[in-house]
Amino acid sequence: MLVTLIRTLIVFTTLLIIMRLMGKRQIGEMQPFEFVITLIIADLACIPMADMTIPLLYGIVAIFGLFLLHQILSLFERSGDKVKFAISGKPSIVINKNGVDIVELEKNNMDVEDLIEAMRSQGYFSLDDLDYAIFESNGKLSALENRNAEDKATSVPVLLVSGGKEIAKNLTALKLDLLELENFLNEQQTNIKNTDVLTVDGNGRAYLKKKNQKYIISSFPLKEIRAW
Repeated sequence: MLVTLIRTLIVFTTLLIIMRLMGKRQIGEMQPFEFVITLIIADLACIPMADMTIPLLYGIVAIFGLFLLHQILSLFERSGDKVKFAISGKPSIVINKNGVDIVELEKNNMDVEDLIEAMRSQGYFSLDDLDYAIFESNGKLSALENRNAEDKATSVPVLLVSGGKEIAKNLTALKLDLLELENFLNEQQTNIKNTDVLTVDGNGRAYLKKKNQKYIISSFPLKEIRAW
């Protein structure tokens, strides 16, 4: 029992030293390679603590080896933008002055629902609340608020069309059918396939982004006002 406690304290102290040496960014803003290294270090730390037949030195050497790898990759990152982008990726502008950029979202294996979820975590509920939204290489969302936006949403918008496909469950939530959606899009001189994004709030305020066009704010004819 005492031996296990001592081994645990040694591994804990080693990990604490390594994490401090990696710097504050490693704790709060991990790049992809840093996240992988951290996961492996955590796994390596558990093995010598749990298995008394494995020499403690093996685990410590492996942890310091990963720390050395981290330092080498960090050095490569600072050698130039091309190398940095190859190792950690680069920021993606997913909302610009024209609206949501579906292509950039798809490059990052994301969809509009993922974007809306990230926006909500920062207190933004409507896609036109932002002039720009950037997913940083560490996965965090950076947002520039649209301070000139008029007629802002007063209830939470619901996503009806994403990437040229209707969201059936959300149509049901608004008590709409596919024909009503198609009729609205026809009035806007588009269709579901050629619509990147359509959101509608409980008051019928619609955010419509057609393919290769700037978004517009319109009014969707709801049968009744819904506040949720």
